[in-house]
Amino acid sequence: MKLSISNEEIHERQEKFKLQMHDNGIDGVILFSSADIFYLTNFHFISTERPTSFFVDLKGKTHLLVPQLDDGYAKEHACVDEIHYYHEFPDLCHPMEEFKKLLVKYGFIGKTIGFDSDGYSSPYGYRGPRLSEIIDANFKSVFPWVEEMRYVKSPTEIELIKESCRWGNLAHRLLQKYSKAGFSEVEIASRASYEATLIMVDTLGNGYRPYGNTAFATFRGQVGKLSAYPHIVTQNVKLNKGDNLVTGAAADVWRYCSELERTMFVEEVSPEQEKFFHHMYEAQEVAFSNIKPGQPTSIVDKEVQKYIDENGLREYVPHHTGHAIGLMMHEAPFFDLGDNSIMEPGMVFTVEPGIFVKGLGGFRHSDTVLVTEDGMEMLTYYPRDLESMICY
Repeated sequence: MKLSISNEEIHERQEKFKLQMHDNGIDGVILFSSADIFYLTNFHFISTERPTSFFVDLKGKTHLLVPQLDDGYAKEHACVDEIHYYHEFPDLCHPMEEFKKLLVKYGFIGKTIGFDSDGYSSPYGYRGPRLSEIIDANFKSVFPWVEEMRYVKSPTEIELIKESCRWGNLAHRLLQKYSKAGFSEVEIASRASYEATLIMVDTLGNGYRPYGNTAFATFRGQVGKLSAYPHIVTQNVKLNKGDNLVTGAAADVWRYCSELERTMFVEEVSPEQEKFFHHMYEAQEVAFSNIKPGQPTSIVDKEVQKYIDENGLREYVPHHTGHAIGLMMHEAPFFDLGDNSIMEPGMVFTVEPGIFVKGLGGFRHSDTVLVTEDGMEMLTYYPRDLESMICY
């Protein structure tokens, strides 16, 4: 298997995108989202204070605007017709002024132009005008278009996600091996991630491009009683006998990612821990049984929430059942009561109903699954049963 998306598949995506432009009366399009640009061009870049944009002109030609420091890299990797660069940001001439010259040159003035946002934005200190302030055009939002194109994965995308699952599995195996009382979460996670990455890189060879994180496994601070906080960050705490551990492991392959999470215990499990582990396990089983093509994504969360209420667990459940995954760790659609997207074969989701008991700990497995023609396929394959989750 080649660990990349081919230029042929990129061209197919671009043609599908341009057909949607035509069907919606859009003359040209301007995009700023880094994930969407990568999806449509194979150009992976770090989004900083320097604006980067993908645009399609009135003749259907594809373009990239990049800072000069990315020009050579873009010419070597981007699957587009033309690449343009500006010098720097903020610079004497603002990048958006340079962009305006290009938009005038390619006839965007006075036309119906789609955009994903009215200008570039960044938390890295960028300041600049909106698109609607620099050119006179009839702007229409196309914000969800590329995201919706990403809902159903191609066979190659699915294989890349499966490859991600394999290496997340190894990283997690090592994390569990090294999870012992007296060692800190940083020591354990660093060792497991490092060793898994070395094996991964050696096995996959020079053709491997992460475009993100290599193999890793972590606790994210979810150790002992702190595991009751789903999005706590690393605390560098030491593991103790009897602790709950909520883990996470993954690896990016050509930016495609997966998610593997497990609830583990250091050496022993109390009756109270076993009770909540059982409920978490059963809630996930309920979710699996309701993943079927043609059904709304909301049905999965609806049935899980029904199980939660029937078992008196409402106070311990702060989040929905899962989300799509692919180029980004969290993507739409969601296994949530408020999302009625229809499940289709080729969609990839995480399934992660969680139970979080303050003063005791958190209980959450997360598995990456593929919607198939008649149900679902489990892509992650780490053990889920209680006995396998005890660290000795």
